[in-house]
Amino acid sequence: MAPRPLKASLTLAAAAAFSLSSAPAQAADPDPLVWTQLTATYTATGPYGYEPSAPSGGYGRIDKCVPSMGYHYVNPNHIGSLDPGKPAALLYEDGPHGRKLIGVEWVVADTGQDAPKLFGQKFDEGQRAGLFTLHAWLYKENPDGLFKGFNPTVQCPAP
Repeated sequence: MAPRPLKASLTLAAAAAFSLSSAPAQAADPDPLVWTQLTATYTATGPYGYEPSAPSGGYGRIDKCVPSMGYHYVNPNHIGSLDPGKPAALLYEDGPHGRKLIGVEWVVADTGQDAPKLFGQKFDEGQRAGLFTLHAWLYKENPDGLFKGFNPTVQCPAP
C-alpha cells in the first residue's frame, strides 16, 4: 500500500475509534447547541444551588419529596413561562449538607393547545393533570436523558 492511502486509512481508523469511545454524558443528549441555550437557565438558577436561598427568588416548597423527581419549589409567577431563565420549579434532593439543586422544571397550563416546546423539546403531557411540564436535569445527571420527566437516581428519604 502506498504511504498516502495508508496514512489516510490509519487516520480514518483512529477517528472512528475516538468517535466510538466518546460516549455522551447523558442518554439521548440533545443537540450540542442546547447547552448554549441553557446558559440562561444556569445563570438564573445557580444562586439557588443551596435550598435555603430558594425563597429569595420567590420559590416555595409545594409538596413532599416525589420519587425520581425530588422536592419541588415553585415560583407561581413563572408558571406559563417559556423563558429559559424563568423555570417554574426548582428540584432539590437531600444531601449530606442539606438539600441541593438537582434540576429545574417549566410548567404550562394545558388549555387545549398543542404541547409547547423549549430547547427543541416537546413538553410532557399528563404527568400532572391539566399541565404540560418540561424537566432539565442540569445539576444531577439523569441516565435516561437531560430532558426526561423522571430521574431514576433521585432518592427520597424513607418515610
